[in-house]
Amino acid sequence: MSFSKIAFLGTGLMGEPMCKNLIKANLPLTVWNRTKDKTHELENLGAEVASSPHDAVKGAEVIITMLSDGAAVYDLIFKQNVAKNICNNATHIDMGSIGAHEAIEHSKKHIIEGINYLDAPVSGGTKGAEAGELAIMAGGKEKSFLAMQDVFTPMGHSTFVGPNGCGQLAKLANQVIVAITIGAVSEALILAGKGGADRGQVRKALQGGFASSRILSEHGQRMINREFEPGGPAKFQVKDLRNAIKASEQLDLDLPLTKLIHKLFSDMISNGKENMDHSGLLTHLEEINNITTP
Repeated sequence: MSFSKIAFLGTGLMGEPMCKNLIKANLPLTVWNRTKDKTHELENLGAEVASSPHDAVKGAEVIITMLSDGAAVYDLIFKQNVAKNICNNATHIDMGSIGAHEAIEHSKKHIIEGINYLDAPVSGGTKGAEAGELAIMAGGKEKSFLAMQDVFTPMGHSTFVGPNGCGQLAKLANQVIVAITIGAVSEALILAGKGGADRGQVRKALQGGFASSRILSEHGQRMINREFEPGGPAKFQVKDLRNAIKASEQLDLDLPLTKLIHKLFSDMISNGKENMDHSGLLTHLEEINNITTP
């Protein structure tokens, strides 16, 4: 399917590399970001830069948002009336992480406005975004999902998971697994190191068994190297876990592990580490155990 204009709103840590891959795929991209400085490199690569979100979406068949949370999406699209400038039958793909309940409410408002809506959050972090290898989990109408394959493919691997809200539920499931596994890897390395083992060698040994995982491989290496520049900031991990707990309560579920890891990450950001990579949970657990940085 060919497009004459695709608008991308939010060119931050994840949005910028996603935009670069859309440009590489020769898709007609117009970008907007609240801080215009973050659009300069994209403009040099060939993207059009809009002066406002309203101008960005005018005439676009596809609108992609990559914003911080559901409140930011609602404010931009509905409170600021950007929706009024979106063409009838255009498709809005929200690729940020928001609450499943928010995605459902947003979909209802899009129906009123005559706009197709997909909640399609991503997993893979900045590395996945740069490589065009994001896992994209889409909720909405399958017909709308299939029509967007030429848009999704340059950014990663997309999977249709159900009606609106289900994309966000899949992302929450992903974030629960990621958060709990980061906690498990952190505690395992602390345990081994305290007993005299070399943390790096323990990580290497574990990669050959059932404990092997991408978290152990990539985030475990971050922990060994103590490289905690944000690929996935801890504050966003807390937001996702909070949304997971809210979703579980709405479904009459009790998720004790999710609640525990949410508290640990919440305590971490309360100690001034909100912008540290979520693998930095290791440092919080070290402080709890009075362990001096190796």
